Amino acid sequence: MTTATLQFVDTPDGAFAILADDADRVIVSGWTADPDAVLARLRPDRRPDRVVEGDTWAAEAVRAYYDGDLAAIDDVEVAQQGTALQLAGWRGLRDIAPGAPLTYSGFAAALGSPAAVRAAASICARNAVALFVPCHRVLRGDGTMGGFAWGTDVKRRLLTREAAA
Repeated sequence: MTTATLQFVDTPDGAFAILADDADRVIVSGWTADPDAVLARLRPDRRPDRVVEGDTWAAEAVRAYYDGDLAAIDDVEVAQQGTALQLAGWRGLRDIAPGAPLTYSGFAAALGSPAAVRAAASICARNAVALFVPCHRVLRGDGTMGGFAWGTDVKRRLLTREAAA
């Protein structure tokens, strides 16, 4: 039986949910106060058997990020499951510096596959650990927000916060 810990952190962008596995690695995160929305980010066969509310060490990184330490999220351990390309893409997202967003085509090029723009967009869309794997730092080719699982208003505020730092 697997147990995961769920914690909600108040942020200027609303409630931020963190779901961590039994090794305290983040498996889902995002801006919601709805436990069902958190679990919906995982495939049914990857959902924990039991979810308990408690404290995660990642919450301190979220608070520090919002207090201006944008690098605080960099060392939070995450656990995602996916294809080799997805895993490489999620690692690549963590290399995008705050305040220096890429376009989907720029992200594809950074992954070594400049023609794989749709794959790059799919990697962002399937990222279950928002903020810690900063998919919000990828924009459409024309510089507009594009999609974001937690809403483009949150994405815009994150990018504005990072650009100002």
